[in-house]
Amino acid sequence: MGEETQPGSGSRQRIDKWLFFARMVKSRSLAQSHIQSGHVSINGTRCAQPSQTVKAGDRVDLTLERRDVVLVVRLPGDRRGPYEEAKLLYEDLSPPPDEAKRLTPYEQAIRASGSGRPTKKERRAIDRLMSDED
Repeated sequence: MGEETQPGSGSRQRIDKWLFFARMVKSRSLAQSHIQSGHVSINGTRCAQPSQTVKAGDRVDLTLERRDVVLVVRLPGDRRGPYEEAKLLYEDLSPPPDEAKRLTPYEQAIRASGSGRPTKKERRAIDRLMSDED
């Protein structure tokens, strides 16, 4: 009588709850912000609202900070459990990670040595070379 059962395979679930239960995001509010930012699509169409539902067999494309994830929904979630339980909710079809890793904004801001504008010493050396050609 008080037993909780896993929802049936034909039932539908909100995408924000499903992403949270599948452990793709740390909280439902983060899932909602990802969805509203346009980083989630269901079956090839951009998901506009966190209340949009998914069912077994739906394809979910999710753009995270460091990788893109392609998932096929197997089951709706019942709770946010451990990873072993969460990975039963989906089938991962994500492509292997790119050879060139995606850089964080901090890593993008740091310039490699010798790139960018020349220093005052380098400018003077360039000016000397240019004047020698004349």
